[in-house]
Amino acid sequence: MNVMLISQCSKKALTETRRILDQFAERRGDRSWQTAITQQGLQTLHRLLRQTARKNTAVACHWIRSKDHSELIWVVGDARQFNAQGATPTNMTARDVLRAGDENDWHSAEEIRLFASLAALFHDFGKASNAFQNKLKPSARPTADAYRHEWISLRLFEAFVSSDKDEEWLTRLASLSNEQNDSNKNAWSQPLRDGIDKRLSSPFDKLPPLARAVGWLIVSHHRIPTPPKDLKLRTEALKRLPEDIEADWCGSRSSAGFDEIEACWRFGKGLPFKSRHWRAHASKIARAILQRPGLLNGTWLDDPYVLHLSRLALMLADHYYSSEPSHARYGDPGFDLYANTDRRTGERKQRLDEHLIGVEVNAGRIMAALPRMARQLPSIARHKGFRLRSKDTHYRWQDRAFDVAESLQARSVTQGFFGVNMASTGCGKTLANGRILYALSDPNLGTRFVIALGLRTLTLQTGDVYRERLGLGPEDLGVLVGGGAVRALHEHQRKEEAEAAILARIGAESSANLLPEHNYVHFEGSLEDGPLNRWLRTSPGASSLLNAPILACTIDHLMPATEGTRGGHQILPMLRLMSSDLVLDEPDDFGNDDLPALCRLVNWAGMLGSRVLLSSATLPPALIQGLFLAYLEGRRHFQHNRGVPGYTANICCAWFDEFSSEASEQADGNGYSLAHQSYVKKRLTRLAAATVRRSAEIKPLLIAYGQQQTAVCAELAAYLKVQLHALHHSHNTTDQQTGKRASFGLIRLANIDPLVEVARALFALGAEVDHHIHLCVYHSQHPLLIRSSIERRLDKLLNRKQPEAIFHDIQLRERLNGALENNHIFVVLATAVAEVGRDHDYDWAIVEPSSMRSIIQLAGRIRRHRPEAYEVPNLYLLDTNIRHLVHGKNELAFIRPGFESKYFSLKNHRLSELLTLDQLTTINSSSRIQEREAMQPDSNLADLEHACLHDLILGAPTGKVQAALPANLWWTTRAYFAGELQQRQQFRHDPVGRQRYGLLPDEDGEIGFYRFEPDWPPTPVENLRHTVDLQLGPRIGHWGATDYEEALNELADGLQLEISACAKNYGTVDLPKDVEQGWLYHQTLGFSRFR
Repeated sequence: MNVMLISQCSKKALTETRRILDQFAERRGDRSWQTAITQQGLQTLHRLLRQTARKNTAVACHWIRSKDHSELIWVVGDARQFNAQGATPTNMTARDVLRAGDENDWHSAEEIRLFASLAALFHDFGKASNAFQNKLKPSARPTADAYRHEWISLRLFEAFVSSDKDEEWLTRLASLSNEQNDSNKNAWSQPLRDGIDKRLSSPFDKLPPLARAVGWLIVSHHRIPTPPKDLKLRTEALKRLPEDIEADWCGSRSSAGFDEIEACWRFGKGLPFKSRHWRAHASKIARAILQRPGLLNGTWLDDPYVLHLSRLALMLADHYYSSEPSHARYGDPGFDLYANTDRRTGERKQRLDEHLIGVEVNAGRIMAALPRMARQLPSIARHKGFRLRSKDTHYRWQDRAFDVAESLQARSVTQGFFGVNMASTGCGKTLANGRILYALSDPNLGTRFVIALGLRTLTLQTGDVYRERLGLGPEDLGVLVGGGAVRALHEHQRKEEAEAAILARIGAESSANLLPEHNYVHFEGSLEDGPLNRWLRTSPGASSLLNAPILACTIDHLMPATEGTRGGHQILPMLRLMSSDLVLDEPDDFGNDDLPALCRLVNWAGMLGSRVLLSSATLPPALIQGLFLAYLEGRRHFQHNRGVPGYTANICCAWFDEFSSEASEQADGNGYSLAHQSYVKKRLTRLAAATVRRSAEIKPLLIAYGQQQTAVCAELAAYLKVQLHALHHSHNTTDQQTGKRASFGLIRLANIDPLVEVARALFALGAEVDHHIHLCVYHSQHPLLIRSSIERRLDKLLNRKQPEAIFHDIQLRERLNGALENNHIFVVLATAVAEVGRDHDYDWAIVEPSSMRSIIQLAGRIRRHRPEAYEVPNLYLLDTNIRHLVHGKNELAFIRPGFESKYFSLKNHRLSELLTLDQLTTINSSSRIQEREAMQPDSNLADLEHACLHDLILGAPTGKVQAALPANLWWTTRAYFAGELQQRQQFRHDPVGRQRYGLLPDEDGEIGFYRFEPDWPPTPVENLRHTVDLQLGPRIGHWGATDYEEALNELADGLQLEISACAKNYGTVDLPKDVEQGWLYHQTLGFSRFR
């Protein structure tokens, strides 16, 4: 390709870019270069320029397509030096004539700056205590304070404010003299001392409104105040916050002795109040606040946008300045109080008054940079792949969705956007989501969005789709998953598959790139120099989370925006939400316990200005309504602080599916609910007329109650053997080469331990004459290496888009040719891991019931890739589950997994009594996305789920008892002042906990069982592993799982690792902590509890 490079750099950046560009291209002037270059060479050049970019860097690359046509490819650095086509201005002036940079929509920016600056000047006053100063001595032993320094700082601030009104104490602060004298000493009253003084009330009880806001910033600058776990706050208490915050909410140590407590309240060397420089800065900030009457009269406690951005600026400035060396220009020389120590030497570093002033100054600089941050971060513009019209009629609906979204572009900027993509499975929602958000973005500024998913495998698959179909490189697409080993294994397998495809010369039009390389513009961006930019450069993970224009990540990377109650973990996710839009993929796949946290994230996304798109075909109405209300309330705060003055939040709403795309504006929950139900009714009408590919039958389980689990599982295995043979005869495919018949089925059980017992019994039973069963046991308690191998095998074999291609699989061909039997039944015996995140197509399935959602998800895996009509029953629903048979009729059955609880229990646990004929006839999303008019949650499985979700998300209906802590408390109270909801409704909370184990080779190469502990080498625990002697009956064998040692050696060779290192990374498994008796293990069965 022939390219021209134009440099508009200045100062040292010009010298550096010339040095790099001269190595790749010939000069055509002082600031222009031209050359023919390969794609890899251009990528290398781009990477080098990005690595050396400064604030004065500005380089544009043009692709010369023909003699009269060129196209801008990318801009590195300051994109303002070029227009949308990459042209440079004819003339320039140093005068800012338009002063466009002065205009932004941050109406509250100055208020946020002043709040953060004033809090910064008081935030570490508590470090003046004797207890804290003694901790800074090199010889001191690290110990937790009796009262944390931020609580002491709050008490000192309370003492300064005293009983004055806001205007009075600010006037005193503004009038502080430059010289220390008696009048200044009298400005303070004696602080109330927790642990010493009696009958103390919360500092927030008597503070005036503005002082309350400042006091909350002071006390929360390290961690959000969180009540003790045994103190459950009621709704009224959440509405009163921050009034009830006490010392034990802020990490006080109840075991501290009196001397330790007293040392926290003694200030032998005085307070920063004696610093002349501190008084000057405090006086300046106070005067600025007094000059803004709106600040004194505002209802700031009801404005989480202002307070949480003030906290972000304060914490970011604190983190940044604490990492800096001591600066003599701040504070009084010789000031004898210190704030921190040097991590390398252990010596005292920053003086306390210097630290307070440094944090105040940098908080102001950060707030000056935040309004410009979004436009200075990298983005993608004019990408033809997102605009490319679909040639396949099956995906033509994406074009309609794109057009509707594009029509909302201008309005969505000022009004916000809340969209729902309800297209059915297999219609291309993943790519459509990106196209919708691209259509909403300003074509001149480019797009930035995040796709947040619940599963690591789904995240990696989404990254693959965008990388392969749109040609996005690593500078444009970021993929973040929690486990580094999972990603490394995925990348290794992708590399192997790519090499195999090249060797086999396999290609398909459907997997080809949608467009050639370099047909879009990458705006590199150039964040202005300052504390924000410097902190981002030195913060681990900051560049990967914030810089990528398109980011596919597990939702765990964004959750700290609301769930991160300590340590500044909320900063990066908040900055990302402030600068990009958000796709929530399959939000209804999260468990009920995780949904409140999901609502909090959507509320924050609305408050920070993101446009939100939900993507799922099975979103229940209560969840959608709750997420919309969360977004609406968040957007109202955004509108108040950054919207057009006088305009109320009127959200641009849109609905998309394979049939139609619609949009409307909604300003309240009732209007949205009516519009959503109207769209759902139209969708259901069209779904009813769609081709039927799957139908269900309920199969009664005639197994006696009250038996031991082993006996129940043995009887169930015998029953399943009969049913899977029957299903095979109705749903097999004939191999044209051998005439043998094969079918591929899924048996989904709810829990791992009974699944393993059923598997052992099935292996012992074997298959009928002239049949061969190939059984794959698939669940989450295999070692990572084995589970990945199983998933890779299933992903390849169960891609049925070309039905006959399955018989071309080499391993399958070997099994068919090597057996005498004419009927081959390939069975995957799995837990819920087979329901979501896997693009598998089965011929038939058998389901142990747990929830309607689970049944619908699993049904979507039957004939998933084959759109032809198919009316023979291919889904068998067991009439009840193992838990019900073991524990009896009077116990809860549909739990863990399931929606049943003591508040929402069922009268009967037989599906024949829990599903209507319509629900059984059409196993699709209809019963999930629409509630019945007269619900019966105690006698209908689908109604039970809707009632549970309504109670959890929106609160119990009038006259009903509230069962769960409702998610809407987050946006209907002041819960954002404390960590109460985050503590009681933790995201991905596992009350049992997980322990990591591994199958590692010893010095002799023998594989042993080891337990992993932090900061310790793996410990052998062979006594906890109990080997299973797997008995095989006639005509049955295992399938999917590979030999562990063989797979380990092969992977170690492929990654060029030592066997032991490879095993530590990829031979691990996370198991529940509460198991003392140990684990059964077989490489075919995985781990299960030893009983």
